Amino acid sequence: MKVISVIGYKNTGKTTLVTRLVQELSKLGRVGTAKMMLDHRLDDPKTDTGKHFDAGADMVTAVTNSELVSIQRDPSIEKAIDALADAGMDFAVVEGAKDSTIAKILLGDIDEDVQNVVARLPARSEWNLGELVDVIREQPDHVTLDLLLKQIKETPGIEKVGGIGSFTGIVRVDNEDFRTSQLEFESYKTAADTSIQKIREEIMQQEGIIDVLIHHKVGTIKPLEDIVYIVVAAGHRQQLFPALAETLERVKSEVPIWKKEITVDGNFWVHDHA
Repeated sequence: MKVISVIGYKNTGKTTLVTRLVQELSKLGRVGTAKMMLDHRLDDPKTDTGKHFDAGADMVTAVTNSELVSIQRDPSIEKAIDALADAGMDFAVVEGAKDSTIAKILLGDIDEDVQNVVARLPARSEWNLGELVDVIREQPDHVTLDLLLKQIKETPGIEKVGGIGSFTGIVRVDNEDFRTSQLEFESYKTAADTSIQKIREEIMQQEGIIDVLIHHKVGTIKPLEDIVYIVVAAGHRQQLFPALAETLERVKSEVPIWKKEITVDGNFWVHDHA
């Protein structure tokens, strides 16, 4: 899923640009949006859903004839984006979130330091939507396990599948002789993508394997956060589990991605650590 944020001060045209981007991106796939509304409360305490929430429910879901709305505690833009990916969106357009690390389109001038601005545009103007769509499509994919599971269920030949297996690698904290504070992964993206595709294609040549999806994150990953996802669809479990294990081992040994351990006692690249 490609993610972009539209930011700017009030009356710069953020909502107008978001709606126009949604119209254009909808021609290419499924689009979800998120809007930062930090000073608002959506569940009126006088409504039934508000009463449920105030009674202590961690999550309240309201179902109408045309809508399904969920309200939950501990909100964050990261959770919102994960939810859109889990729902199978191809694109996520966020209005606001200037303090996040998301790629951003900035409207007008802003008197703040902002990370990851990929386009700067005049406020309330005739924007070139085609160029902006191209910029969005160039952004890295935001991937969740649920997104991969949805994608693999849409693969051609899914009617032959008798089982789907997945592996999720996470950041382990307790490593016997040291404790990990975080991991940093670096890669040569083109070479890594080529290697992953080669592994995928070769595993799919095995008898009974219908599809294989692989995603390995790069950058800084915190304790217990996800690192790698592997999903395999096969006709039978006897074919599925060996293919899943082989895919994992090949990703670890063949894909040019390097891991740096950040520990409480110091840092080291994994290949340098005995």
